Amino acid sequence: MTPPGPAPRTVVVDGRTFERVPIRTPVLMPGDDMAAAVREHAGPHLRPGDTVVMSESAVAIMQGRARDWRTIRPSALARLLSERVTKTTWGTGLRSPYAMQYAIELTGVPRILLAGVAHIVGRVLGQKGWFYLVAGLNARMMDAEHTMGIAEFYECCIPAPHDPPGTATALKAATGYDIAICDINDINPAWCVASTLPKERIRLLERSFDDNPLGQTDEQTPIGIWREGTAEDSGPRFPDGSGA
Repeated sequence: MTPPGPAPRTVVVDGRTFERVPIRTPVLMPGDDMAAAVREHAGPHLRPGDTVVMSESAVAIMQGRARDWRTIRPSALARLLSERVTKTTWGTGLRSPYAMQYAIELTGVPRILLAGVAHIVGRVLGQKGWFYLVAGLNARMMDAEHTMGIAEFYECCIPAPHDPPGTATALKAATGYDIAICDINDINPAWCVASTLPKERIRLLERSFDDNPLGQTDEQTPIGIWREGTAEDSGPRFPDGSGA
């Protein structure tokens, strides 16, 4: 008999009921095995047909991509570009010269310069977001230092995960469950960065997580379970019948 799990949070999308189950974990660290983390922490609560939702920051951290800002030396280009990033009330992002420098190192100077040109052209045409469209995920998803709710990574800049589609595919192969690597926060609608789900279900998942049920600060719930309906658990933890 599976022990009682964390309380699911129910939402209705297009007349269909979904449960979102936050899974609390220890602080996930660089080098941790993602599939093992899913099996250990989510495994006892998974049912056939569930989807495992992974925080994009947690995936990047386990891949070793979090970097202490004190190890980053911003170039003149990074300082110039960061000063021109639009200031917002909800975050720092590439306004930090350290985050900008890290994005430049991951993306490459030519692509960043091309993104700058795209930004200028976009503004002339009354369009926004062209810089991030050209610069790519590592710029778009970069979290600046002093914005992470987990103390262990408060001093870190954290970019996008490496190869989100490949990572999701590998995790599904290792666990037997569909995987969604998502950017979920209190400001913007939920965004599925990569997933093994069919396209029509990705949009349902995103809308199911728009209220950020996994939390934004120090909840330590970087993994979630998404399932349709609220039926009682009656199946094995993993498709092969094994436990966590």
